[in-house]
Amino acid sequence: MVVPCYNEALRLNRGAFEELLGDTSSRTLFVDDGSTDGTRAELEVWVASSPAAEILPLDQNGGKAEAVRAGLLYAIRRGATSVAYLDADLAAPVEELLRATRLLHRSPATQVVMGARVALLGTEIDRTRLRHYQGRVFATLASLVLGLRVYDTQCGLKVLRVTPTLRQALASPFRSKWSFDVELIVRMLDGVPALPPQSVVEMPLKIWREVGGSSLSFLARAQALAALGRIAVERRRNRRRQTSV
Repeated sequence: MVVPCYNEALRLNRGAFEELLGDTSSRTLFVDDGSTDGTRAELEVWVASSPAAEILPLDQNGGKAEAVRAGLLYAIRRGATSVAYLDADLAAPVEELLRATRLLHRSPATQVVMGARVALLGTEIDRTRLRHYQGRVFATLASLVLGLRVYDTQCGLKVLRVTPTLRQALASPFRSKWSFDVELIVRMLDGVPALPPQSVVEMPLKIWREVGGSSLSFLARAQALAALGRIAVERRRNRRRQTSV
């Protein structure tokens, strides 16, 4: 369970993480992405009392994409057969992560489980209207890039089975700072062996609560859309190159 952290000292909630910290059947890896506040000191206190958790300290802030990649690679090197990542603010709570993990393990054919923020009756999806509509625009464009009927690529909860395809997809740094989730899936879909589209499953979340201070700025959202365009162009170029060989 990889949790990227950057200057999260004021938002870290030990009580919310308690189930993971006490679960010795899994490992929780907090990736401190060069925090300049008290994040690392707080995490060190947590880890000192939890045999199921550890910290991967990064000396410089490289952004969420690279923090997640570093954490996943570290977990794979340590022998993990499945890996996951979720946001430190736990907008999607721990119980949703565990539910997604069980879904992956129940189905040998499933390689990726993605949390999806779908406001259905009986769910608690607390999201501003503006953020919802911005997400719908991005998801529609992401669907075109991926060639998949995907609802929500940007939810910060993903569980992945460790395969040669995943290892290959993580081998080089992400080029997209804010659209790395899409870039990761594209790398796997175009990998060797290729990720079968039917092995990617979206799990509608029962709970997701928007946390103050976690929203992307307008500039970051524009950069994410621009990165999505670059991913689409590069994917089309790579496919043409493969076809011509």
